[in-house]
Formats: sequence, C-alpha cells, structure tokens
Amino acid sequence: MNVVEYNRKAWDHQVDSGENPWTKPVSPSVIADARKGIFSVLLTETISVPLDWFPPMQGKDVLGLASGGGQQCPIFAAMGANVTVFDNSPRQLEMDSFVAHREGLTNLKVVCGDARDLSCFADGSFDLIFHPVSNLFMPEIRPVWKEAFRVLRHGGTMLSGFLNPVVYIFDYLKAEKGIIDVRFKLPYSDVDHPEMLAIQEASKNPIEFSHSLEEQIGGQVEAGFCITGFYEDKHRDYVISEYTPTYIATRAVKF
Repeated sequence: MNVVEYNRKAWDHQVDSGENPWTKPVSPSVIADARKGIFSVLLTETISVPLDWFPPMQGKDVLGLASGGGQQCPIFAAMGANVTVFDNSPRQLEMDSFVAHREGLTNLKVVCGDARDLSCFADGSFDLIFHPVSNLFMPEIRPVWKEAFRVLRHGGTMLSGFLNPVVYIFDYLKAEKGIIDVRFKLPYSDVDHPEMLAIQEASKNPIEFSHSLEEQIGGQVEAGFCITGFYEDKHRDYVISEYTPTYIATRAVKF
C-alpha cells in the first residue's frame, strides 16, 4: 500500500474529526506571549523543551519538520523567526495557515510533502529544525535524518521527539484497558499484522511503525549530527508509562 498517501488522508481525517489534541491550533494568548519571548513547546507529550535548547529566534530560518497542526511553528514565527512548516497532511498545514492569517504572521509558510524527501529545499537552508513525535508514521527514518542534515546550516540545531520502541511490544488494545500483554516482536509495523491494519483502516487512523534506538539515535549520528541534549518523557494516560518512559527527545547539532 502507499503509506504516505494513506497517512496523509488519515491525518486529514484526524483534523476533521476534531478529537486529536495534536490538531488544535494555539490560542491568540499563546501567540501574544510568544511575541514577548514567553513560550513553551512540546517535542513529546508532557515535558516542555528546555529553553536553552533553542537559539535566539529573531531572524532565524526554521523548518517545522512533520510539524503541522498550528501549535509550535506559529509560536516560532511570533518570536520573529522565518518559519517553513513541512508536513504530509494538507489539513494539518491548514491549521498553521489559519493561525498565521489570524495573527498576521506573514513570516510563516507551509509546504506539503514526505519528510524523507526535502529536495524542494537547498543545502543549508535552515538554522533550526523542529521535529516533534511523527516518525512513527514513516516506514523508514534514516533518509529523514540525512535530508535534515543536508538542509541544516553548519552550527544549526535539530530538535527531535520520538517513541521508545518498547511500547510496540504490547497489545495496545489491551493496554488501553489497563492490561499489559507482551504480544509483538520488534521491529513492529501495522502493515505486517493484517488484524491490526484492519483496525487502523476501519478507524481511519494513521499506520504506525516502530523504529529502533539504533535508527532513531544512531541514525542521527550516522547522518553527521552530534547529540548534545537528551531527555525522556511519558504518555499522560497509558498504562505502560507506569513502568517505563515512552518518549525520547534529542538535541542534535551540525558542526
């Protein structure tokens, strides 16, 4: 199946359903604070990104990589950055355009595409890449890191959030009911399990893929990045989080 096309439509559906918190644009008060330099953004679910992970934002060229939804990128634009939001979902991008229009953020633009292919951008186009949890919707991620490294300027920073692959060994339908049942081997993919794929398709949910820590952290190093920051986070309402961190965030620099 064409995963990119399927997940594009699935995320468009997430926006239209109005139930996914990652599709809710920020309020005018958040933008007003950002204009004063007061801000808080998420790479993972609950822990705000440390402020010292960011460069001074005024005048910086920022790429929101798979970062649609009208949440983080409008904040960066309100702080004076020149922001490009790149996402696979046109409806998610519309959320960013909505905030930009509402707040007069003429320094924010949107581009639709697959994160593995950033060929629309020249080498060294950006000072900062902000890449919140999203690579679970991509069948392969090493090309994402390579492309991110290419379009980042020397001395630039990439901030990334992703899932701890251990979450995929559990039957998530049971886990949602508070039952922990180890069921799947890693690497995991909905595509490899017809019964799970059928559930996702019936619910119009995006298809998910686990990625090893070797791919997610080692892949950044292989691409040329130096990891300079790291923290873990947990799902807010997921039984697995009672036993282990479920998210990871990294700060990586292109020296």
